[in-house]
Amino acid sequence: MADETAVKPFQWPVRVYYEDTDAQGVVYYANYFRFMERARTEWLRALGVNQERMLNEERRMFVVTRTELDFVVPARFNDELIVTARLSGLSRATFDIEQIIYRDSLDGTICCRGGVRAAFLNADTLKPQRVPASLFEDNPS
Repeated sequence: MADETAVKPFQWPVRVYYEDTDAQGVVYYANYFRFMERARTEWLRALGVNQERMLNEERRMFVVTRTELDFVVPARFNDELIVTARLSGLSRATFDIEQIIYRDSLDGTICCRGGVRAAFLNADTLKPQRVPASLFEDNPS
């Protein structure tokens, strides 16, 4: 029997604050990208990636090279959101992350869905480096 947690994406809770909304009381579009960034950072941390050590000691870093987001329904002030992150593709120097923002739970309304492509770079030369094979080996998604 498969482990049910293996099919679930990483989840990060976010509360919508007044400062996240626009004059109409809905989340300002750019803030969804901020919510997704928080979830990606926490997902990498959960995988054991210490980005500060990676940059300062190993001289390697991640940079976002592409992003897309489809808005489905707006989130509003005080909503509780669940932001997910799941590895959806991996190449030599890049990886793709699927991200979905739900209201209340993974069974709740989808507010938006999208993804990010990140590249793994040498921090000194800014040239692409091979993504370490060990980086995502324990990631079930």
